[in-house]
Amino acid sequence: MTTLADRPNTALLVIDMQKGVVGEAYRRDNVVANIATLVDKARSAGVDVIWIQHNSDDLPKGTENWQYVPELVRRESEPLVHKQYPDAFEDTELESALAAHGIGRVFVSGAQTDECIRSTLHGAITRGYDVTLVGDAHTTEDLSEFGAPSPEKVIAHTNLYWQYHKAPGRSAGTVNADDVDFSAISPAGAAPPSLN
Repeated sequence: MTTLADRPNTALLVIDMQKGVVGEAYRRDNVVANIATLVDKARSAGVDVIWIQHNSDDLPKGTENWQYVPELVRRESEPLVHKQYPDAFEDTELESALAAHGIGRVFVSGAQTDECIRSTLHGAITRGYDVTLVGDAHTTEDLSEFGAPSPEKVIAHTNLYWQYHKAPGRSAGTVNADDVDFSAISPAGAAPPSLN
């Protein structure tokens, strides 16, 4: 259903699962384990895994905190996209990597829910992609001292509104990691799998 021509393939995006981003994140170990499961499922099904890594003044490239968490290991053959803005498409090579692999549908996982995950969800769908959020494979830190809702509420709200998000000619939805079956995903233009 993507509006992008000749993009029948799917990718899993792993966003900012870096030591300095998720060190204090809500349900960190569960989310990391769910993403590891998704990565294994994607690799087994021949679905591209695209790794996205943030850098900024607070998270300088090459530092220990900039590194991915040790439980998640990128293969050399898997694209790595460096970013400096919340939306992983902004001023990065993500779009060209997706185009090169014929990808019109993305599954989104990673951190942080209320910044880079939300921005990338919207960035993808406005650019014509079908976008599925893996509801138990994203997380955020507790920012309630700054007036934000608690992390569990941020995550629950994001899962809820993305489950019902709509755009012309594109699909959105939320699914749990256990329910993702990359091997059953039809090419773009065919009916998408059920997103319970």
